[in-house]
Amino acid sequence: MPSLPTILIADDNSSVRTVLGQALGRAGYQVQFSSDATLVLQWAEDGEGDLVIADVTLPDASDLTLLKRIRAARPDLPLIAIGSSQSAMTAVQMAQCGVADYLVKPFDLEHMLKAVRSALLSPALSAGDVSSGDNLPEQRLVGESVAIKNVRQMISRLKMSGLPVVITGESGTGKALLARLMHDNSARRDKPFVTVNKTVLSSAGSSELCKSEDGDWRDCLKQATGGTLFVDEVSEIPSEFQLGLLQFLHEQEAASAAGLSHATGYTQVITATRYDLRQAVRSGLFREDLYYRLNVVPVYLPPLRERAEDIASLVAYFFARYQSENQSSELDTQALACLQGLHWPGNVRELENVVRRILTLYPDDMITRDIVEAALSETLNNTGEEINASDDNGSFSDVISGYILHYLKAEREGVPVNDLYARVISEVEKPLIQLTLAETRGNQIKAATMLGLNRNTLRKKIRELEIPVIRFPG
Repeated sequence: MPSLPTILIADDNSSVRTVLGQALGRAGYQVQFSSDATLVLQWAEDGEGDLVIADVTLPDASDLTLLKRIRAARPDLPLIAIGSSQSAMTAVQMAQCGVADYLVKPFDLEHMLKAVRSALLSPALSAGDVSSGDNLPEQRLVGESVAIKNVRQMISRLKMSGLPVVITGESGTGKALLARLMHDNSARRDKPFVTVNKTVLSSAGSSELCKSEDGDWRDCLKQATGGTLFVDEVSEIPSEFQLGLLQFLHEQEAASAAGLSHATGYTQVITATRYDLRQAVRSGLFREDLYYRLNVVPVYLPPLRERAEDIASLVAYFFARYQSENQSSELDTQALACLQGLHWPGNVRELENVVRRILTLYPDDMITRDIVEAALSETLNNTGEEINASDDNGSFSDVISGYILHYLKAEREGVPVNDLYARVISEVEKPLIQLTLAETRGNQIKAATMLGLNRNTLRKKIRELEIPVIRFPG
């Protein structure tokens, strides 16, 4: 009979230790606790414990020393931190220490038990995992928003399943990364992961798209046998491969009826798209029968602007990933608030590029708001130089025209476009208000004056556009 998971608790408050120990004991866990950080660290270094719950303000372990030393000694040991601070910088520090979850005192016991179960269930997907070898964080799904936690839970539930998955989300949200994580955390992790997209398919002659001369499925399908076939931007694949994929899925279902295992024998098909496949079906661009075969488990990755609370964790992750060996840069509160106030049309990929640029061009120990704004303005200036080369007086108009032409081109290529007017107005209005608020350090009266709006009108637009209100320190 396997032993019960052991939880190590480090907290100098005897009441917290008692209540938490009793709750975890009733939930079926073994518990060891102490007010002495040195003793808990010794337990961890000796290989004891399956998870650590630690107060971040222990008298003998200031400045997150305990968390950092445990992470160094046991990189795979899940950590849950508890403390009293709710600041954005605390979120950054927790992510840098590799903490799976951070709970603010007084915390709800049910929330704590849920965090413990989640960290023990799939530690490889928790917020603080690091890779071996190069000591850099692995590619992973970063964030503690409700949406990202739901996606992590979905990955855990699909571990032993070979069901088809459709991942939907804007460009730059991490669809390919999610597909890879689903494969790496499944029963087929040791089998091939094969990626197919429009470019790969277009490089072959039409006679080779679906079958080879001997009647076998195309090479990419055979290469993925027993593993995962990832079809990126599935809405754009040729009709010939749509038919081939449909037949492939049909054959797998027939094999399943004959006893093929979903967990190990199946080739799981994961597809990704930035478009609405249902609309593509209605427009005749995508096979309806294939849509229903693929859309067994739909997963939605929201744009970064809809999960701004994850920006702090993402920034910390990118800092740890891209800092040079001798670099120890940190981001101050106002700089982080500036990043959180942006629209991020390129989503996580755009944020990653900005962080890499900052770390390369500004290797300061403390990254300030001025440095972030300078890095962002360089991007805007570089973009503007191309536009101004052709028209010094119409740069902004040209940028807007470029976006509109992008949408109209999509319509010509068969991708339905609806509510174009409202979409364009929103994409201009939201970043305009966000950047103005960032410039005024969250002062809505000053921002309303700069925008030429009534203060009540500005507040209404902040609510309607779901713009996060950033409070800057005085």
